[in-house]
Amino acid sequence: MARKPISMLDSACVQNDAGVSVASETNMNRQPSRRRSGQAHGILRVLMAQGVTGLLAVLVSWWAAGAAGAVSAFVGVAAYFVPNALFAMHLLVGLAGSGRASPLVFFAGEAFKLAAAIAILWLAGWYGRDWLVWPALLFGLLCVLKGYVLLLALRRMP
Repeated sequence: MARKPISMLDSACVQNDAGVSVASETNMNRQPSRRRSGQAHGILRVLMAQGVTGLLAVLVSWWAAGAAGAVSAFVGVAAYFVPNALFAMHLLVGLAGSGRASPLVFFAGEAFKLAAAIAILWLAGWYGRDWLVWPALLFGLLCVLKGYVLLLALRRMP
């Protein structure tokens, strides 16, 4: 019995020789992997945009405030980028596996990101009180938080 797709938009359904629409298991099994691949690319694209805006923040701070400004901006970038990258890695591993995502795990990851960012900023304030340039740190933090604006400007939102 020959099967042909009904349309390109509805690739999960095929018509058999009698003209009856039936679901095709092979086509249905391919769609989640394509969707997961797109989600993974979106996560990586956001991380790259945040990394680029963080690097720009460090360079601008270096130009404006010297080495102490660059290091302070780097600490601000790292306060958000490192926990976010770890959480994104966790999400990517979940996408690669066959397990289903749990909202509880997602919210626990978000809580981890928030707690880690607060801890990094507190440690920076405690240990860097002699050399830390707070405007540069906040500039780096703000730039990495708004990394998706770069994707908006390039029209590459996931």
